[in-house]
Amino acid sequence: MTATPTATTIPATATVTAIGRKASLVARLRGGATITGLAIVVLVFGAGLAAPLLATHGPDAQSADALAGPSGAHLLGTDEFGRDLLSRVLHGIRVDVFITAAAVPTGAFIGTAIGLLSGVHRYLDVVLQRLFDIMLAFTALVLGVTIAAIQGPGTTAIVLTVIGVNIPLFGRLTRDAVISQRDRDYVIAARVVGTRPTRVLFRHILPNSVDALIVQAALSLSLAVFIEGAMSFVGIGVRPPDPSLGSLLRTSINFLSQNPAYALGPMVVVTALVIGFNLIADGLNKGLLRR
Repeated sequence: MTATPTATTIPATATVTAIGRKASLVARLRGGATITGLAIVVLVFGAGLAAPLLATHGPDAQSADALAGPSGAHLLGTDEFGRDLLSRVLHGIRVDVFITAAAVPTGAFIGTAIGLLSGVHRYLDVVLQRLFDIMLAFTALVLGVTIAAIQGPGTTAIVLTVIGVNIPLFGRLTRDAVISQRDRDYVIAARVVGTRPTRVLFRHILPNSVDALIVQAALSLSLAVFIEGAMSFVGIGVRPPDPSLGSLLRTSINFLSQNPAYALGPMVVVTALVIGFNLIADGLNKGLLRR
């Protein structure tokens, strides 16, 4: 008599539990902090990307109506050259969109790759950790000054600074995650059955370490906005006449008595972006890491 094979079934309770956990995670990610932060960032960045459509004046168009207060023609007033401040703020947001979209992912990729090497090769770990120590010894502004002195002020200096700040952050985080995962039972089992080390790393270890990296990415986006503002404010970032949030704040200092809205516009936008990204990070932290 021949035995007929039976299909392996997953217990209904296990399926229900897995679905319940996924539903709980989705509910957490849809929490008030995450949605609020995402809405703020999308609104601000969307306004910046749509600046050519929303702006009623060119960002560099000058007029005789210098340092005018808010009015129907100029909602935030004008600067010392009669340029519309709302138009310059909207176009300044585009700089932050570029920096966050280009520099943060690049720094995250390089840092994650170095962190993987550091976590796998024990001797290389010592060298890379000392390199991270040196990089972390520089604050963001000091690193920015150093890069600007070599490269010259401008958007490129800001991008390189954001990349340089994020490499050790993601590198350390990835290295710690790899070390905490590499001796787990599922990793040992994968090695026992002959799985290649690279496959173990990318198929098993990295996916179980990615949650912390996602949270750090949200925090790094907030940090990128701060770095752009700080570097442009001290004169080593975006330089006039090109508009940016930091450069607008810098030039507004001398004209606050004539038009307080000169500083109010970029200050509100910078604050909104920092708060938005931090709310996203807080929501992701609760949804991904506190399970």
